[in-house]
Amino acid sequence: MVVGDIATGTEVLVIGGGPGGYVAAIRAGQLELDVTLVEMDAYGGTCLNTGCIPSKALVHATEIAHDAKHAEEMGVHADPAVDMAGMIGWKDGVVDQLTGGVEKLCKANGVNLIEGRAEFVDDSTARVVHEGEGQGSESIEFEHAILATGSRPIQLPGFEFDGERILSSADALDLTTVPDSLLVVGGGYIGMELSTVFAKLGTDVTVVEMLDDILPGYGDDITRVVRNRAEELGIEFNFGEAAQGWEETGSDAFVTTETEDGEVGEYTAETVLVAVGRQPVTETANVEAVGLEPNDDGTLDTDEEARTAVENVFAVGDVAGEPMLAHKAYKEGHVAAEVIAGEPAALDYQAVPAAVFTDPEIGTVGMDEAEAEAAGFDPVVGEMPMRASGRALTLGESDGFVRIIADAETEFVLGARIVGPEASELIAEVGLAIELGAQLEDVAATIHTHPTLSEAVAEAAANARGEATHTLNR
Repeated sequence: MVVGDIATGTEVLVIGGGPGGYVAAIRAGQLELDVTLVEMDAYGGTCLNTGCIPSKALVHATEIAHDAKHAEEMGVHADPAVDMAGMIGWKDGVVDQLTGGVEKLCKANGVNLIEGRAEFVDDSTARVVHEGEGQGSESIEFEHAILATGSRPIQLPGFEFDGERILSSADALDLTTVPDSLLVVGGGYIGMELSTVFAKLGTDVTVVEMLDDILPGYGDDITRVVRNRAEELGIEFNFGEAAQGWEETGSDAFVTTETEDGEVGEYTAETVLVAVGRQPVTETANVEAVGLEPNDDGTLDTDEEARTAVENVFAVGDVAGEPMLAHKAYKEGHVAAEVIAGEPAALDYQAVPAAVFTDPEIGTVGMDEAEAEAAGFDPVVGEMPMRASGRALTLGESDGFVRIIADAETEFVLGARIVGPEASELIAEVGLAIELGAQLEDVAATIHTHPTLSEAVAEAAANARGEATHTLNR
C-alpha cells in the first residue's frame, strides 16, 4: 500500500465498465456478492460511447436522409437537408441516455462505482489512481478480479490520430461538419460502415485496403453484394495497397500507398480515417503484477469459465480475444460473475452471432459450408434470395440472400449467412435454432408472419429440404 492511500476491500473487483465489465458487475451484484467497479473513462466503454451505439445511430440517420433523397421510384420526391451538428447532438443524446442507464443499473444492483484507473499491485490488491490535482489514490483488496479493459483503435506508424486530419473511428463519429472528401484506410467492418455513412452524406469516399477485397472472412458472394452497393453510392476501392505516409498540402492530406510490387499510389483528401482494427488494452492495469503475460496481440488466454492462468483473476471482452463483440463480452461477464458465485456456468461459443451494419447488412452465426465440412459434417445448404421476398421488395431492398447450413444426415442446423435488409435481426432466429439443437424441419415448419423478412429464414430451411415454395429448390 502506498503511504496516504485509502484502503478498502471487496469480494469482486471489476476493472473496466464496458459491456463485459458492467454486465459482470451487475450479475455479481444480483448474486449478492460485494462488487466494486472501477472505470477510468466513461461507463459503457467503447461500445456505448464511441463504437456500437453512436455508429449505428449515424448509420440509421444517414440512411433516412439517403432513402428520402432516392425514393423517386416509389413516387416520393424529396431533397432533405442534413444538419450534421444536429445529427451529432441527437447521437450524443442517445449515448448519454444509455450510459446513464448503465450507471443507474449498477447502483440499483448494489455495485460500488469508482472513477479512476485501476492497476494491480499483486494478486489480491489493486491501486486506483484518481485523475486531477490532489485527487490521490486508494488501495482495494479483492478476493476475485475481473479484467474488462477493452480495446483501442490501432494506429498506423506515421498516421497518429490528431482528431482533425487523421481520424480514428471515434473521431469520425464526432464530426460536426461533413468533409468534402474522405480517404479510408482499411476495408474491414469499421471502415465499411463509416464509408457508407459518409458516402450517404455526400462525401467523396475512397477506400484503400492492403488485401484484395473488403470484409475479410465473409466470402466473395457476401462481400460482392456490399461492395456493389457501396460502388453505387460512389465509393471508390483500391485493393492491394498499404498506406505508407502522408503530409499536409494546404487544406488537405496527401497520402501515399504502396503495393507488394512497389507501385506507389497517391491520394488527396480533406480527412483520413484509419480503420485497420483494434488492439486489446492491458498495460493500464499492470497485469504483470499478478503474474499474467499478455500474448503478442495483447490478449489474455482464458478458459471456458473466463478464468486466466491466475486462479482468482478473470478476463472478459476484447482483452480476452476474438471475436471482439459486445455481446460476446456480455456473455463472458455473465459467466465470470456466476463462476465466482459458485454457480455452474461455462462459455459455449458455437452460436455467437456477428453483424456488419453496412448497406445491406451482414449477419452470421455458426458454421459456413466449408467449416461444417472441416468439422466432419456432410453439409446441406438452403438459400432464399431477397429478390423473392415480398417484404424485401416493398422495402426497396431486394439485394442479398438468406443461407442456412445444416447436417445432411440429421438436419441439425449448423449455421447461417445472411446479407440483406435487417440481417442483424434475422440472424438471431438461426442462433436460437443452433442453441436449441433445432432441425431444418423445425425452422421450416414454424409459421412466420407474412409479409416479413423473417419468412426468408423459413424458406431457406425449406429449400435445404427441397420443399421451398417461394424460390426454386436446389
